Amino acid sequence: MLVNMNDILLPAKKSGYGVGFFNAVNVEMARAIIETSEEMNAPVMVGTAEILLPAMSLERVSEYLIPMAEKAKVPVCVHYDHGLTLEKCIEAMNLGFTSIMYDCSTESYDVNVEKVADMVNRCHKLGITVEGELGHVGDNEGAGKLDDPSAWFTDPEVALDYVNKTGVDSLAIAVGNAHGDYKFPPKLDFERISAISNKTNLPLVLHGGSGLADDDFREAVKRGICKVNIFTDIDKAGKQGIEEGLKAGAKTMMGLIPYEIDAMKAVVREKINLFGSANRI
Repeated sequence: MLVNMNDILLPAKKSGYGVGFFNAVNVEMARAIIETSEEMNAPVMVGTAEILLPAMSLERVSEYLIPMAEKAKVPVCVHYDHGLTLEKCIEAMNLGFTSIMYDCSTESYDVNVEKVADMVNRCHKLGITVEGELGHVGDNEGAGKLDDPSAWFTDPEVALDYVNKTGVDSLAIAVGNAHGDYKFPPKLDFERISAISNKTNLPLVLHGGSGLADDDFREAVKRGICKVNIFTDIDKAGKQGIEEGLKAGAKTMMGLIPYEIDAMKAVVREKINLFGSANRI
C-alpha cells in the first residue's frame, strides 16, 4: 500500500527499529526492494534522488514505483531524496511521491530554515511528508568531499530550533557518515545521535548507510535512527549479479535479470534484518 513517511517512521520510532530507504533507478531494483519487503512483512521506503536523475527521470521512476507501491502487500513510502531544487521537488509532488527531502543543508542556517519551512507548508497541505537536513553529509569522494567533516556535524540545540521552525517530519543528521564507498571505517558520534533524538523527539535519518559495520547500524538505530539510506550496496550487488549471470552462461538481457534481482534481494534482506523491521506489519 502507498503511504507517507510518517506512516512508516513513527511506528519505527515508537518500537525502536529502523527502516531502509532504497533508491530504485530501474524496475529490477524496485522489484528487488518491494518483493523482499513483502516476503519479510516489512515496511519500506523506496525512491530516487536528484543526483540519480540522469539514470532515470522522475517521471519514468514514478511510472513504475507508484503503481508498484499501491499494489504492495506492505506499507511503501515513495520518497524523493536529496531534492536540490524547488522545481524538482514540486515535480515529484505532482507525480505522486508521498515524501520529499528538500536538501538545503549547504545553505546558511536561516536560508535552510526558510526554504524547508516553505516546503513543509506546501507538502503538508497535500498529505506529503518532508525530511530536512541539518549539518551536511558529504561524499567520500568527488565534489561533495569535506576536508573537515566534524565542522559540519549536527548540533543538538540547533536541531531543536530547526525542527520547531520548519515543522519537518524527519531530520537527516551529520554524525560522521558520508555518501558512497568508505575508504576507512567511519567513526559515528553515537552520543550526538542520542542527544539529537532526545532534543527533537523526531525520527532521525542516517544518510550514507552503505558500507557501515553491522554494529554501527545496530547502535545507531538504538540511539534514535529510524531511516537508513542505502544505494551503493544495492547498486553494486546488481552489477555483481549480472557478472554472475554472465559467468553462468546467460546470453541475453532477459537471462541476466534473475541474477541481478536475486543479488539485490540478498542486500535488501540483510538490511531489513539488520535494522529490525522484519515482521512489523
